[in-house]
Amino acid sequence: MREGIMILIGQFDSSFVRRVGIALTLYDIPFEHRPWSVFGDAGRLAAFNPLTKVPTLVLDDGEVLVDSHLIIDHLDTLVEPARRLYPTAEPARRRALKVAALATGLADVGVSLFYEKHLHADASEMLVARRSAQLLGALAALETDRAGRASPFWFGETIGHADIAVACALRHMRESLPEIVDLQACPHLAAHAERMEALPAFRTIFQPFVPPS
Repeated sequence: MREGIMILIGQFDSSFVRRVGIALTLYDIPFEHRPWSVFGDAGRLAAFNPLTKVPTLVLDDGEVLVDSHLIIDHLDTLVEPARRLYPTAEPARRRALKVAALATGLADVGVSLFYEKHLHADASEMLVARRSAQLLGALAALETDRAGRASPFWFGETIGHADIAVACALRHMRESLPEIVDLQACPHLAAHAERMEALPAFRTIFQPFVPPS
C-alpha cells in the first residue's frame, strides 16, 4: 500500500464497487484499485474483510470500511459540503437517499437472482419468480420517478449519488440478466443510463460483466 493512498478492493463489474470508484474519481481522491474477485481471491480479501464481500475500502490509516453506503457516507465527509454528492439539507437528502437505496436494493436482488439462475444446478422456481418480480417492481418505481423529472440529473443540474447508484445498477442488470432486464420498457431510465455512461468518470471506472466461475 502506498502511503496516504486508499485501496479499493473489488471488480468494477460490481455496481457497488463501481459506484464507490466513481465517487472517488469525482471527488479527486486518489486510490489504488485491487480488482479482486470474491470467488477467485476470497483468501486475500478475507485478510481485509472477514465477510469476503466487496466493496472493501482500506483507508489511508489502515482502517477498513465495508458496505457501499458506509463508504459513500465516509467519502462525503472528506470534501466540503458544496461538493458532496448527497444534499446536506432535508428533505432533499432523504429523497436522494431513498432513490439510491432503491437502486442498490435492485442491484442486490439482481445479484441474488443471477446466482439462483446460473450457479445452482436446480434453481428454485419460486425464488426466481419472487426475485424477478422484485426486480421488475423496482425498475418500474424508478422509471416512474425519473419520468416525473425534466432535469438532466435526478435531482437537478448536477450529478449526485442517486444518479450514480441507479446507472451502475442498470449497467450490471442489463449485462448479467439480459433475459429479464429490457430497458425498452423504461425509456426514462434508458436515457438516464446513457447520459451517465457518457461521462468521463463512468468511462474510466468500468469493467464488462464477468460471470463468476
